Amino acid sequence: MDTGGAALGGRVVRVDRGAVLVLPGDAPAVEEPVRVPLHGEGLVPLLDADGVPGEAVPPAVGDDAVLGAGPDGAPTLVALRPRRAAVVRDGADRTSRAQVLAANVDVVLVVEHLDPDPSPGRVERLLTLAWRSGATPVVVLTKADLVPDPEGMADEVRALAIGADVHAVSVTAGTGLDPVRALLGPGRTLVVVGPSGAGKSTLVNALAGAEVMATGERRSDGRGRHTTVHRELVPLPGGACLIDTPGLRGVGLVADAAALDATFADVAELAGDCRFADCEHRTEPGCAVLAAVEDGTLPARRLDSWRRLAREAAYQERRSDAALAAAERNRVRRATVAYHRFQQGRPVR
Repeated sequence: MDTGGAALGGRVVRVDRGAVLVLPGDAPAVEEPVRVPLHGEGLVPLLDADGVPGEAVPPAVGDDAVLGAGPDGAPTLVALRPRRAAVVRDGADRTSRAQVLAANVDVVLVVEHLDPDPSPGRVERLLTLAWRSGATPVVVLTKADLVPDPEGMADEVRALAIGADVHAVSVTAGTGLDPVRALLGPGRTLVVVGPSGAGKSTLVNALAGAEVMATGERRSDGRGRHTTVHRELVPLPGGACLIDTPGLRGVGLVADAAALDATFADVAELAGDCRFADCEHRTEPGCAVLAAVEDGTLPARRLDSWRRLAREAAYQERRSDAALAAAERNRVRRATVAYHRFQQGRPVR
């Protein structure tokens, strides 16, 4: 595939049914993106580091797109440049295809509310997705003005968000936002992930300094209303970009051992002292992890969370491997049928 010459580049700012919106690479933040139709199943070749087309994948918000021109002069999506980082979740359907929430991001803002109380398990799950992406995770605890001791609650989250900065903020009171704003350097892309009602769109508006995303009113139970229904990239005048995402009710895990070890660095460190290298931290003698739970050094909830996410990650990996094997069998079968048709002088379909 020739993507050089007159091929143009751009950034995918939104993916709609049957089309993507692409902001040309040299366009100012105020320019309207170009609508580019998708064809067939909506899959586009993903280039490797050498510019060679690889697997055809659905485009994602944040992708660097290679644009061409069709016979009628209308823009076409030729390919996607290599993704330097991608936030990936397990697909919502029964296939094994993972869903890219955002591509080419530098920072993943894991947003969790302080009112109601934050969910440790959800923070750990989202942190695992963030570490897996290759971007830098940062936890943002919103609605700090609604609780009496936001820093005390933030310290509890810091105890489980090992290696990630944690900030308690209040958009209403305008407190705690400066260290988050400092992440918005020129050319940097931040993606915001978290549950519905965590105040993601409100946070995006505060960081952007303008009403760029719709927000919902507060419900009678204290939770916010879900407002964002699609992922969208918002270019900022200073050269940074923000990607808002819909609230994640359930986050299917796509992770590897490195991502789990980053999220559960305390468990991983203890596991290094286990008697057996393949210790599963259940009933094995000489298990340093179980000993830490017994003496209170490691919370039992923390180990339970590690076990749950490790099982999910292993299941997703097995499912993906099975799907790849099935795809290869189908490819061989089609090739065999085509060969026999050719030998028999019948048209190859």
